[in-house]
Amino acid sequence: MAFSVRPARASDSYALRALLPRLADFDIPPSRFSEDLWRGDEKLLMAYLAGAAPDSFCILAENDDLDTLGVALVSMGPELLSGAPSAHLDAIAVSEEAEGQGVGAALLRACEDEAAIRGAESMTLHVFTRNERARAFYEKFGYDEELIRATKPLRR
Repeated sequence: MAFSVRPARASDSYALRALLPRLADFDIPPSRFSEDLWRGDEKLLMAYLAGAAPDSFCILAENDDLDTLGVALVSMGPELLSGAPSAHLDAIAVSEEAEGQGVGAALLRACEDEAAIRGAESMTLHVFTRNERARAFYEKFGYDEELIRATKPLRR
């Protein structure tokens, strides 16, 4: 499959927002709603596209017909523990049709390259323990699972 990556533009909004539900395409924890996994990313995406998130960037992948195949959204900021310049991969989503075609890898590499250009010394991300497909993908590209976030619903 031939495709290219480029920075997202405001005119890409509809296609990019349509990909975000793919972030919940795994066995999500029973205490979560699928929309909760991508609504915050949608807000950041819309802020970026409106020019209101200067410390973020968004890259998309598209085929030769200009169909959007994937999106990645990154925020720049200090690393959690060291405070060193860092980037955080807020979201990466690939269309079902493009899955397994190298789109996610190209998006991840483009994000790492752009983050390094912007001065980041590292890139972090969050991934649910139940999302085995994503965890294997990130491990393949050298990401080390170093923290565990625990949560407990307090509903009675």
